[in-house]
Amino acid sequence: MARLKLAARRWPSRTAATGLAAALACAFAVWTGGSWYAVAHDERAAFARTRDAVLQAGEQGVQNMNTLDHGDLAHGLDLWEESATGDLLKELKDSRKQFERQVESAGTTTTAKVLSGAVTELDERAGRARVMVAIRITVVAADRKSSTKDSRMLGELSRTPAGWKLSRLGQAPVGDAPGPTANPSAGTPTPSGS
Repeated sequence: MARLKLAARRWPSRTAATGLAAALACAFAVWTGGSWYAVAHDERAAFARTRDAVLQAGEQGVQNMNTLDHGDLAHGLDLWEESATGDLLKELKDSRKQFERQVESAGTTTTAKVLSGAVTELDERAGRARVMVAIRITVVAADRKSSTKDSRMLGELSRTPAGWKLSRLGQAPVGDAPGPTANPSAGTPTPSGS
Protein backbone atom coordinates (compact mmCIF):
# COMPACT_ATOMS: atom_id res chain seq x y z
CA MET A 1 0.00 0.00 0.00
CA ALA A 2 2.84 2.35 0.80
CA ARG A 3 4.29 1.71 -2.65
CA LEU A 4 1.04 2.69 -4.33
CA LYS A 5 0.87 5.91 -2.37
CA LEU A 6 4.51 6.67 -3.23
CA ALA A 7 3.87 5.95 -6.95
CA ALA A 8 0.76 8.11 -6.85
CA ARG A 9 2.77 10.96 -5.42
CA ARG A 10 5.44 10.63 -8.15
CA TRP A 11 2.93 10.60 -11.00
CA PRO A 12 1.86 14.23 -10.67
CA SER A 13 5.49 15.36 -10.55
CA ARG A 14 6.26 13.44 -13.77
CA THR A 15 3.26 15.07 -15.42
CA ALA A 16 4.41 18.46 -14.22
CA ALA A 17 7.93 17.78 -15.47
CA THR A 18 6.59 16.68 -18.86
CA GLY A 19 4.35 19.75 -19.03
CA LEU A 20 7.25 21.99 -18.07
CA ALA A 21 9.45 20.38 -20.75
CA ALA A 22 6.71 20.87 -23.34
CA ALA A 23 6.26 24.50 -22.30
CA LEU A 24 10.02 25.08 -22.53
CA ALA A 25 10.11 23.42 -25.97
CA CYS A 26 7.27 25.67 -27.16
CA ALA A 27 8.96 28.75 -25.73
CA PHE A 28 12.23 27.76 -27.44
CA ALA A 29 10.41 27.20 -30.74
CA VAL A 30 8.73 30.61 -30.49
CA TRP A 31 12.04 32.28 -29.60
CA THR A 32 14.01 30.62 -32.43
CA GLY A 33 11.18 31.23 -34.91
CA GLY A 34 11.02 34.86 -33.89
CA SER A 35 14.80 35.16 -34.08
CA TRP A 36 14.84 33.57 -37.53
CA TYR A 37 12.11 35.93 -38.73
CA ALA A 38 13.92 38.94 -37.27
CA VAL A 39 17.22 37.95 -38.90
CA ALA A 40 15.56 37.23 -42.25
CA HIS A 41 13.63 40.49 -42.06
CA ASP A 42 16.78 42.42 -41.07
CA GLU A 43 18.71 40.92 -44.02
CA ARG A 44 15.96 41.91 -46.44
CA ALA A 45 15.71 45.36 -44.87
CA ALA A 46 19.50 45.80 -45.03
CA PHE A 47 19.52 44.73 -48.70
CA ALA A 48 16.69 47.17 -49.45
CA ARG A 49 18.61 49.99 -47.75
CA THR A 50 21.72 49.16 -49.78
CA ARG A 51 19.68 49.00 -53.00
CA ASP A 52 18.17 52.41 -52.20
CA ALA A 53 21.62 53.87 -51.48
CA VAL A 54 22.93 52.48 -54.78
CA LEU A 55 19.99 53.92 -56.71
CA GLN A 56 20.34 57.33 -55.07
CA ALA A 57 24.10 57.41 -55.74
CA GLY A 58 23.62 56.21 -59.31
CA GLU A 59 20.92 58.75 -60.13
CA GLN A 60 22.88 61.59 -58.53
CA GLY A 61 26.09 60.52 -60.27
CA VAL A 62 24.43 60.35 -63.69
CA GLN A 63 22.81 63.73 -63.12
CA ASN A 64 26.14 65.25 -62.02
CA MET A 65 27.98 63.79 -65.01
CA ASN A 66 25.47 65.33 -67.43
CA THR A 67 25.38 68.79 -65.83
CA LEU A 68 28.00 71.42 -66.59
CA ASP A 69 27.80 75.22 -66.60
CA HIS A 70 30.40 77.13 -68.61
CA GLY A 71 30.18 79.91 -66.01
CA ASP A 72 31.09 77.58 -63.10
CA LEU A 73 33.30 74.94 -64.68
CA ALA A 74 35.50 74.22 -61.68
CA HIS A 75 32.51 73.34 -59.50
CA GLY A 76 30.89 71.19 -62.21
CA LEU A 77 34.06 69.25 -62.97
CA ASP A 78 34.67 68.78 -59.23
CA LEU A 79 31.20 67.21 -59.00
CA TRP A 80 32.07 64.92 -61.88
CA GLU A 81 35.18 63.75 -60.04
CA GLU A 82 33.34 63.41 -56.71
CA SER A 83 30.79 61.13 -58.44
CA ALA A 84 33.40 58.79 -59.93
CA THR A 85 35.95 56.19 -58.92
CA GLY A 86 38.43 53.83 -60.57
CA ASP A 87 39.19 54.14 -64.28
CA LEU A 88 36.34 56.60 -64.82
CA LEU A 89 37.80 58.97 -62.22
CA LYS A 90 41.26 58.64 -63.77
CA GLU A 91 39.85 59.44 -67.23
CA LEU A 92 37.99 62.47 -65.88
CA LYS A 93 41.12 63.82 -64.22
CA ASP A 94 43.25 63.16 -67.30
CA SER A 95 40.71 64.92 -69.60
CA ARG A 96 39.78 67.82 -67.31
CA LYS A 97 41.72 70.51 -69.17
CA GLN A 98 40.30 69.37 -72.50
CA PHE A 99 36.72 69.50 -71.14
CA GLU A 100 37.36 72.99 -69.77
CA ARG A 101 38.58 74.24 -73.16
CA GLN A 102 35.66 72.64 -75.03
CA VAL A 103 32.97 74.04 -72.74
CA GLU A 104 34.54 77.50 -72.50
CA SER A 105 34.81 77.62 -76.30
CA ALA A 106 31.21 76.49 -76.82
CA GLY A 107 29.80 78.64 -73.98
CA THR A 108 27.17 76.01 -73.19
CA THR A 109 25.29 75.17 -70.04
CA THR A 110 24.01 71.61 -69.73
CA THR A 111 21.58 70.47 -67.06
CA ALA A 112 20.18 67.02 -66.44
CA LYS A 113 17.03 65.96 -64.66
CA VAL A 114 16.49 62.36 -63.56
CA LEU A 115 13.21 60.97 -64.90
CA SER A 116 13.50 57.46 -63.46
CA GLY A 117 16.05 54.93 -62.39
CA ALA A 118 16.43 51.31 -61.41
CA VAL A 119 19.08 49.06 -59.93
CA THR A 120 19.61 46.28 -62.46
CA GLU A 121 22.25 44.37 -60.52
CA LEU A 122 23.61 44.46 -56.96
CA ASP A 123 26.41 42.35 -55.53
CA GLU A 124 26.89 43.54 -51.96
CA ARG A 125 29.80 41.21 -51.24
CA ALA A 126 31.78 42.33 -54.28
CA GLY A 127 30.76 45.97 -53.78
CA ARG A 128 29.47 46.33 -57.35
CA ALA A 129 26.15 47.42 -58.78
CA ARG A 130 24.57 48.50 -62.05
CA VAL A 131 21.85 51.04 -62.66
CA MET A 132 19.82 52.29 -65.59
CA VAL A 133 18.82 55.95 -65.36
CA ALA A 134 16.51 57.86 -67.68
CA ILE A 135 17.39 61.55 -67.83
CA ARG A 136 16.30 64.69 -69.63
CA ILE A 137 19.26 66.78 -70.78
CA THR A 138 18.80 70.44 -71.60
CA VAL A 139 21.57 72.32 -73.38
CA VAL A 140 21.55 76.11 -73.53
CA ALA A 141 23.95 77.41 -76.17
CA ALA A 142 25.87 80.68 -76.07
CA ASP A 143 23.15 82.32 -78.20
CA ARG A 144 20.56 81.28 -75.54
CA LYS A 145 18.90 78.73 -77.82
CA SER A 146 18.11 75.56 -75.97
CA SER A 147 17.51 71.96 -76.92
CA THR A 148 16.25 69.06 -74.85
CA LYS A 149 16.93 65.37 -75.27
CA ASP A 150 15.83 62.33 -73.27
CA SER A 151 18.46 59.68 -72.77
CA ARG A 152 18.99 56.41 -70.95
CA MET A 153 22.31 55.79 -69.25
CA LEU A 154 23.84 52.59 -67.93
CA GLY A 155 26.10 53.06 -64.96
CA GLU A 156 28.27 50.68 -63.01
CA LEU A 157 28.96 51.61 -59.40
CA SER A 158 31.61 50.49 -56.95
CA ARG A 159 31.45 50.77 -53.19
CA THR A 160 34.16 53.07 -51.81
CA PRO A 161 34.91 54.27 -48.27
CA ALA A 162 33.02 57.45 -49.23
CA GLY A 163 29.97 55.53 -50.51
CA TRP A 164 28.83 54.20 -53.90
CA LYS A 165 30.38 55.93 -56.92
CA LEU A 166 30.23 55.51 -60.69
CA SER A 167 33.06 53.42 -62.10
CA ARG A 168 31.64 53.22 -65.66
CA LEU A 169 29.05 55.19 -67.57
CA GLY A 170 27.63 54.80 -71.04
CA GLN A 171 24.52 55.21 -73.18
CA ALA A 172 21.91 52.46 -73.03
CA PRO A 173 21.04 50.95 -76.40
CA VAL A 174 17.73 52.05 -77.89
CA GLY A 175 15.28 50.55 -80.35
CA ASP A 176 16.34 47.32 -82.05
CA ALA A 177 19.94 47.70 -80.97
CA PRO A 178 21.44 44.70 -79.20
CA GLY A 179 20.92 44.52 -75.44
CA PRO A 180 23.41 45.93 -72.96
CA THR A 181 26.70 44.15 -72.65
CA ALA A 182 27.83 42.60 -69.40
CA ASN A 183 29.98 45.64 -68.72
CA PRO A 184 28.84 49.04 -69.93
CA SER A 185 31.69 50.53 -71.89
CA ALA A 186 33.82 52.83 -69.88
CA GLY A 187 33.42 56.35 -71.00
CA THR A 188 32.84 59.85 -69.91
CA PRO A 189 30.22 62.25 -71.01
CA THR A 190 31.41 64.88 -73.40
CA PRO A 191 30.21 68.40 -72.89
CA SER A 192 27.02 68.71 -74.90
CA GLY A 193 26.87 71.33 -77.54
CA SER A 194 30.61 71.32 -78.10
